Amino acid sequence: MSAQGFFDTGILRVLLPVPLGRPLSYAAPGSGPSSGPGSGPGFGEMPQPGSLVRVSLSGRELVGVVWDGEAETLPPDKKLKQVAEVYRTPPLSAPLRRLVDWVAAYTLNTPGMVLRMCLPMPEALTQPPPSRQVLHIAQPQPDLRPNAQRSRVLAIAAERPGLSQSELAEAAGVGAAVVRRLVELGALRALSVSADSRRSEPDGDAAGPHLSEDQQAAAQTLCKAVAARQFSVALLQGVTGSGKTEVYFEAVAEALRMGRQCLVLLPEIALTQAWLDRFERRFGGQAWAWHSELSPGRRAETLRAITSGRARVVVGARSALFLPFADLGMIVVDEEHDASYKQEEGAIYNARDMAVVRAKLESVPIVLASATPSLESLYNARRGRYAHLLLPQRHGTAEMPKVFAIDMRKHPPASQHFISAPLRVAIEKTLAEGEQAMLFLNRRGYAPLTLCGACGHRLECPNCSAWLVEHKARGRLLCHHCGFQARLPDACPACGETHRFKPCGPGVERLAEEAATLFPEARLALMTSDTMTSPQQITEMLRRVEDRAVDILVGTQIVAKGHHFPMLTLVGVIDADLGLAGGDPRAAERTWQLLTQVAGRAGRAERPGSVLLQSYEPTHPVIAALARHDTEGFLLAELAERERGGMPPFGRLAALIISGADAAQVGQAGRLLAQAAPMAHGLRVLGPAPAPLSFLRGKHRERLLLKATRDIDTAKCIAEWLGRVKLPSGVRLAVDIDPYSFL
Repeated sequence: MSAQGFFDTGILRVLLPVPLGRPLSYAAPGSGPSSGPGSGPGFGEMPQPGSLVRVSLSGRELVGVVWDGEAETLPPDKKLKQVAEVYRTPPLSAPLRRLVDWVAAYTLNTPGMVLRMCLPMPEALTQPPPSRQVLHIAQPQPDLRPNAQRSRVLAIAAERPGLSQSELAEAAGVGAAVVRRLVELGALRALSVSADSRRSEPDGDAAGPHLSEDQQAAAQTLCKAVAARQFSVALLQGVTGSGKTEVYFEAVAEALRMGRQCLVLLPEIALTQAWLDRFERRFGGQAWAWHSELSPGRRAETLRAITSGRARVVVGARSALFLPFADLGMIVVDEEHDASYKQEEGAIYNARDMAVVRAKLESVPIVLASATPSLESLYNARRGRYAHLLLPQRHGTAEMPKVFAIDMRKHPPASQHFISAPLRVAIEKTLAEGEQAMLFLNRRGYAPLTLCGACGHRLECPNCSAWLVEHKARGRLLCHHCGFQARLPDACPACGETHRFKPCGPGVERLAEEAATLFPEARLALMTSDTMTSPQQITEMLRRVEDRAVDILVGTQIVAKGHHFPMLTLVGVIDADLGLAGGDPRAAERTWQLLTQVAGRAGRAERPGSVLLQSYEPTHPVIAALARHDTEGFLLAELAERERGGMPPFGRLAALIISGADAAQVGQAGRLLAQAAPMAHGLRVLGPAPAPLSFLRGKHRERLLLKATRDIDTAKCIAEWLGRVKLPSGVRLAVDIDPYSFL
């Protein structure tokens, strides 16, 4: 709507971050009888679409956004609440507003719930940035009684001016009192500067590493796309260790030279610090991080830098997709295949797919990078919708590791042990040669099941249809779905026998315990999301491995992605078949991706690597393809299987998940939905049926699955379907377009 239209009507459409299906109408400031001088801050000019405003709703003060579209016509006697404040902040851009509407329509979320993910904090943008005290050498310096500590402080202050008191004390290895005394004596002078001014700017002209011919060709294609200032999608597919990051860094350099901003998405916070360090080495300046672990002050500082355009490169988890960039020039989705890009709670969406949408709305290029691309992205590349850039060789002299499948039927370990004899021998040889080994098991905790040895009773979560997982290091039983925890009871609740509980199966803690027993002289470290709870801990662990302070690294999928350990030459995978069981249609693809990624940690430098996969089904297509390095063969076979079944990317899926405290109500809701299910050619509704996790967080759950051909608009179909059904009040319905999880 034009600015003139707002003046004509005096009515604003305001979208609020609440689960409402449309914007609400408010009187523009200065348009009603209560307006006048001093009626509130920010009333100097009429707000435009995208302006942040403060309004009242049901007795609450909320921040909303003036939204596009024609204001509704109201009766003359209709009185509207007036906008209480217009924030003097940069407006939400038109492309970002269109993204909110697009995501809401496609995923069947309300626009307000999507807005919640991209609404900046007004106080961060309106309040002046905080200041900090930094220290400089005083000129001339007064006469001092020199000592070793004071001399060290002054030398570092001269070499690195602008450090804070605590930073200078830490750098010099002295107490804060030494620095304070030098300030009191006049040897150091304190200056007040903006707290936002600490970062060095990355240099787009900084020299990068030498690139291979394949890397140069791919980089040139990406740089041309950035320079064109047009929407395009490139799938950058390269084997593990092929230097994909250095290739897309060349495109980032091009964007920096053009003065534009870059967004790089990573699937997990665990990868952020290593990426930031690599970026700073390449560009001589710092990128900005965005993730849930940031303090409120750092989040505010980062938002100010993004909206002002001062944050040239931002790296973050999926929530960074909705940040209000001032001049976005390109987007990168690293590890684009990763399931962590799927938001499963609240507003359900796939950040990779929505990143492509944002790139189109912003008219900028996007790069999807992966060694193991999703079948959806690969399908789009082979149809010509995406450019397909291939890096078939590892960078430099490194070669792909040799992969061997160990048939566990022929080499079973001893009872209650999980490392086979061939793997044990390989680890011994690796350690004897001064190299490092990794043991991988994608199962947290000590044991996935604990049962009574007297009666067979299994300890289950009271809130979920799932077993409790023993975490021996914490002395607790945990549910990995709802977070319930309890101590291991002395007596069995079923038969009353005491101290008869037995752990069944291996978790990564139990594997580490066995490895420590087999290799008592080795320095062993455990790396899981339970033991590494902050980016700082992850960074420290990665540094220890790189510095060869660890001989055997034992971990879950947190060790599988993106890490470079030059001396790690052996990877042993325990239970390589783990992800292949069950009815998940993506099981083979996910297992191939995960095992390829973890195998890629071996032999990334001069020394050759080996990967040993312990499997009870070594002839399975996934295991066999990994052993042959037959990526193309596996992908072609998996695509053919999907096409025969009409599954994505050849068809569409949408899941409807019904949940509630009353099982009878949930069942009734499922039957109502089934009775009203749409019927059309190319469309099929399966269910209702109990979800694989039929009881989760105290709620009973049933699922229906809509399966359709690609020409059917599933969102529109489901919206019409749900419009015909009135569900019981105690039931919640969640719609998952393009589901990744089938639990």
